[in-house]
Amino acid sequence: MRAVWSDHVIAEAPEEDLVRIEGNWYFPPSSIAEGVLESSDTPYTCAWKGAAQYFSIATPDGRFEDGAWSYPSPYPGSFERVGRDYSGFVAFSPGVEVG
Repeated sequence: MRAVWSDHVIAEAPEEDLVRIEGNWYFPPSSIAEGVLESSDTPYTCAWKGAAQYFSIATPDGRFEDGAWSYPSPYPGSFERVGRDYSGFVAFSPGVEVG
């Protein structure tokens, strides 16, 4: 599967390597294109997953503020609900084509 924004592949991995949580595909950290994600200061904490880290997507064609997010250190109890450890996996906001 691929995540594409502004004609740039942001992430690519086999579907079996991804995790689906609440309708969003989460890509493993190793599948993210180098240099396209920049940390954001936007705060968010999910009641059952924990503190999120937001990222802006930066390509030569532009910038998508808070276009991606991750849970670097999810609550351990969420692993059972999700079915596996998804620490550091990255999901994308609407506007990024995932498929």
